[in-house]
Amino acid sequence: MRASDFARAWSINDRDLARRIAENAPKHEGPRHLQHIWRGEPLAGARVLVRCYHGLGDTLQFIRFAKPLRRIAREVILWVQPELLRLVANAPGVNRALPLHEGAPEVDYDVDIEIMELAFALRATREIIDDVPYLAASGGTSRFTREPGDPRIHIGLVWRAGDWDQRRSIDLPLFAALADDRVQLHLLQPMTKVAPFPANALACAEIADVAATISQLDLVITVDTMMAHLAGALGIPVWTMLCRDCDWRWGEGATTPWYRTMRLFRQRTLNNWQPVIADIADELGNVCQRTQERVRTAEVLETNVLTL
Repeated sequence: MRASDFARAWSINDRDLARRIAENAPKHEGPRHLQHIWRGEPLAGARVLVRCYHGLGDTLQFIRFAKPLRRIAREVILWVQPELLRLVANAPGVNRALPLHEGAPEVDYDVDIEIMELAFALRATREIIDDVPYLAASGGTSRFTREPGDPRIHIGLVWRAGDWDQRRSIDLPLFAALADDRVQLHLLQPMTKVAPFPANALACAEIADVAATISQLDLVITVDTMMAHLAGALGIPVWTMLCRDCDWRWGEGATTPWYRTMRLFRQRTLNNWQPVIADIADELGNVCQRTQERVRTAEVLETNVLTL
């Protein structure tokens, strides 16, 4: 999976699935994020319950497979984290979305599967994965509106990842290196004190509102957390900062087949974010320069048209 050799990955999954079937391994016991649900049952023509047992980012990454699943299934029922319900209820391929809870799903179904098993069950290819964007920022309210004539590049910042992996988080003051008259920085997470550089507060409690807000920005710069997947799924330009020993899904290069609008900026040494910030600052300077050149060109063209 890290090498995007999906055919090889599915052959390994085939062996693992055959072992679980032979051992008659339980489906619904133990911590949910460790459960393997699907046992190879046919999905074609079935009412399929998709269980979202991993993190919010995992659900956002793998909800793309609801669309190809729906092409063969009779019905796709999503049992999803309540925080994501408004955003994904109308995702392509989803017939119904129900809030996940600690009990059993209160719905009839023929086959159940964990959402991160869909890629294997559907024998996903690069072509299927490349179908991006697959979510829309509908149903939410944006906290940001660009003023007419504002030429600045508006950038949303996310610096804090989940407490379970602090290696992914970065100290907010490091983002001061990105402050520039040509950009406006916006904080997409709550702050308990004043930011150490000029920035607007755009944190939202509802993820649907977050989606609507970042859809109005030019760029999101984030650590490896839910926001990276949200921006990527929406097709918004996003630069993702990765710790040295990052997750398998980010591969090895500066881009990823999972999100066509995403660029990856990687630590060279563990826990050292300074070179990553320097790389981002350099690239942001190039973006600002190109943007200014396009604005000047547009102004010249407009002047010529008016003169004519």
